[in-house]
Amino acid sequence: MAEPGLQVRQEEGRTVVHATGPWILAGFGKLPAMPALPAGGEVVFDGSAIEALDPSGAYRLMRVLRDAGADPARMQMRGLPAAMLPVWRLVAEHFSDAQQPAAKKPDGLLYQAGLGAAVAARHVAGFTSFVGRLADEVFRLARGPGSLRYREFVAQMETIFVYAIPITMAMIFLMGLVFAYLMGVQAQKFGANIYVVDGVAAAVLRELSPVIVAILVAGRSGAAITAQLGTMKVNEEIDALSVLGLSPFAVLVLPRILALILALPLLVFLGDIAGLLGGMLVAKAQLGLEFSQYWDRLDSVLKMTTLLVGVGKAPVFAVFIGLIACRMGLSVARDARSVGLSTTSTVVQSIVAIIVLDAIFAIAFVKLDI
Repeated sequence: MAEPGLQVRQEEGRTVVHATGPWILAGFGKLPAMPALPAGGEVVFDGSAIEALDPSGAYRLMRVLRDAGADPARMQMRGLPAAMLPVWRLVAEHFSDAQQPAAKKPDGLLYQAGLGAAVAARHVAGFTSFVGRLADEVFRLARGPGSLRYREFVAQMETIFVYAIPITMAMIFLMGLVFAYLMGVQAQKFGANIYVVDGVAAAVLRELSPVIVAILVAGRSGAAITAQLGTMKVNEEIDALSVLGLSPFAVLVLPRILALILALPLLVFLGDIAGLLGGMLVAKAQLGLEFSQYWDRLDSVLKMTTLLVGVGKAPVFAVFIGLIACRMGLSVARDARSVGLSTTSTVVQSIVAIIVLDAIFAIAFVKLDI
């Protein structure tokens, strides 16, 4: 196949550009070189020798002419076969629009701050709307508890609570063991071995167990909830529920949040037991405290308030994990990438919320002398 060509000639004081050969997509090899055209002179385009022309060829030809200094929209034309004129005119009509550079977005500090504020405002508005719709479903459930999807609730309890027991107890057991070891190293220097029990009890029950368990649940169950709901939205299953006259909040969201609220305190309690057992093993191996001494000291210093403080944080953490996970799951776009991004965002937001809430609890308990 012949290659497209361009020739520039001077005819009667005018610059004439002669195009030859097929200007079609299949015939493009190396674009022909063309010298720069004289500035300000009259340029005539001669297409009488063009063998074939398609939109891609017309666009490439106009680009070559533009790069050489001609304006394809204003230059005179002659000789172009009538069958090719509609193609040329169509491309010429939109050629200038195709060459418009993309608008440069401002990238200054003020723009970034405004963009961040707008994103945060949309996020808060969406979260507020979600909480409002969920509150409406809670009021309906309070008026008719029989409307709760008990099968879904039990299934979620099995997933969130039962399957999480091994990893939760193992993690908090190790945390109690490590904390007791670190405290024991310092206590041995002052002969205060027995006070390790006080530190392990306070640290595990008040802080370590509720926070670590909440983070584990956020990474395990929170991410799973977002992925489940997001996949259901991509597959249009949530739309199908709405078409059937069922509320996605009643069918999908409420059972999951209620399961989290019930499961998290139970997991924290089991974590408390595991953490105390880990501390007991270190006290025996490192500090020489007998098991009976450990439990006697624990019985004398452990207050019910300490246990209730840690367990009482769990439902609050659970509510925020459930709200974030369900809201992110229902707000995904209809593509797999969005599901992945929302799942990651759920874990990050949940962990940040847990840390912030724990700090608020710590300040409040200090003020209340608890």
